[in-house]
Amino acid sequence: MEQYFPGSPLEFRRPSRLYPSDNCSAPWGSTHEETWKIVKEFEFLSGMFIWTGFDYLGEPTPYGWPSRSSYFGIVDLAGFPKDAYYMYQSEWTDKPVLHLFPHWNWKKGDTVDVWVYTNCGEVELFLNGVTLGMKKKMGKDLHLVWRQPFAPGTLKAVGRTAGRETLVREVKTAGAPARIVLEADRNVIAADGRDLSFVTVKILDDQGIIVPHADNLVHFSVSGEGRIAGVDNGLQTSLESFQAEQRKAFNGFCLAVMQSTLKAGRITLVATSEGLKQSSVIVESK
Repeated sequence: MEQYFPGSPLEFRRPSRLYPSDNCSAPWGSTHEETWKIVKEFEFLSGMFIWTGFDYLGEPTPYGWPSRSSYFGIVDLAGFPKDAYYMYQSEWTDKPVLHLFPHWNWKKGDTVDVWVYTNCGEVELFLNGVTLGMKKKMGKDLHLVWRQPFAPGTLKAVGRTAGRETLVREVKTAGAPARIVLEADRNVIAADGRDLSFVTVKILDDQGIIVPHADNLVHFSVSGEGRIAGVDNGLQTSLESFQAEQRKAFNGFCLAVMQSTLKAGRITLVATSEGLKQSSVIVESK
């Protein structure tokens, strides 16, 4: 029987994505949780140094070729948050936070440590409608954890504060890749030849669930008053060019960056991949 958990050296996780673990660290550093616990405990500490906020090219500690970028950012090269992002959010913000991970596509016989980052008073976890128990952070806890044998279906976390339900998060077992979805962070940009719209590319199954292991090659085409400025997927071992018209998904995600020209108009991005239903998004340049 194999066991998977977010602190494992086997696999690193963020929402529906695999990564070397947020709870492993370089030999000269410490993990996000280890450091924050110290700062939180001692009032005379005014802050801490985080290396780094974003992954960057170079220093792929502790890995060698073909790794070509660092692994220890809170956000990856493509700008997608890793799980540790939500640990800081749960500690540093007043807004309700409930982040449930990892994904829920495993093998029969696997035991999975299910983690939750939250600032809710308590969290109850359900698998296919059956409660797995309620937990709350105690003492120096920065996360909640349930060790659960895998069964396909829906994993649901319900966050409550003062007995009142405040947030619900779910992760579901995905089927085979079926379609592409594009989500632009900005649908209106400036026609100055510099402004950008970052388009997240998601690979979904026929039920609209992110496919966590999908690595389909996605092709992009642009029409109108814009161009593709860059592509990425956050994978530290990817040797694909950042300036291209295609990119493989990394665990269900990749990114296309659209740039305006000096002329106002509509920019249409179309994404296609063999065997998948294509998708498009429109950005207005003004």
